[in-house]
Amino acid sequence: MELDGKRAIVTGGGTGVGRETALELARRGCSVLINYSRSRAEAEATASEIEALGVGAVAMLADVADDAACRAMVGRATDGFGGLDVLVNNAGTTRFIEWNDLEAVRTEDWERIFAVNLRGVFQCIRAARTALAGQGGGEIVNVASLAGISGGGSSIPYATSKAAVIALTQGLAPTLGPEIRINAVAPGFITGRWLGRGLGDAYEPVKDLMSQRAPAGRVCDPSDVAAAIVALIAGSDMVSGQTVVVDGGVHAVGPLSL
Repeated sequence: MELDGKRAIVTGGGTGVGRETALELARRGCSVLINYSRSRAEAEATASEIEALGVGAVAMLADVADDAACRAMVGRATDGFGGLDVLVNNAGTTRFIEWNDLEAVRTEDWERIFAVNLRGVFQCIRAARTALAGQGGGEIVNVASLAGISGGGSSIPYATSKAAVIALTQGLAPTLGPEIRINAVAPGFITGRWLGRGLGDAYEPVKDLMSQRAPAGRVCDPSDVAAAIVALIAGSDMVSGQTVVVDGGVHAVGPLSL
């Protein structure tokens, strides 16, 4: 897809991967609705940066776990921008729980993590389907996780939710095509406050370990993942239903032996 003049929604677009994706889309001429649930100041700052690039931008509060909020968000994008061409489902949540502590996993952890990470993705896609198909060809990229392929990650519910996002991506490709192309990215370790807060004192040691294992010689920054997302959107129309691992090659090396 040629992005100049196109219109996009990026959920969780105020920080991290979402912010970098929104900015990269804007640099290519795309107007962007930046969705947020808590990071209002960051989302509004990102919108201001995008407007300075000469394209449209709006920051909008919406909990993707709420179907009505998803539909309202799509309506605002289509009304404000005159249509919708791109949807990036990046919003996510987790709770860091040791994998061997099964008793620490609460019912509310399953409910909230799946409500945002999986049901929210589906609801945004459903809400945007008509608008995306009506533009002569739409693009969807879901942000999954390497945790959904190899296990591990912040918690069992999180990894399971991301595995389900990968299955949803593959399952919806024939449903949405040929008008809409849908793919996913599965990042590994990403620098930034998400893992910084979750890992605490272990953040730097884990980052160093993953950097040493990575054929790329380092772990991902948010901009690396954003580049992969935009490459899928702007790339070959023959790529659909796929999940691209973005981890500097760590997964290719094989399981970590401790």
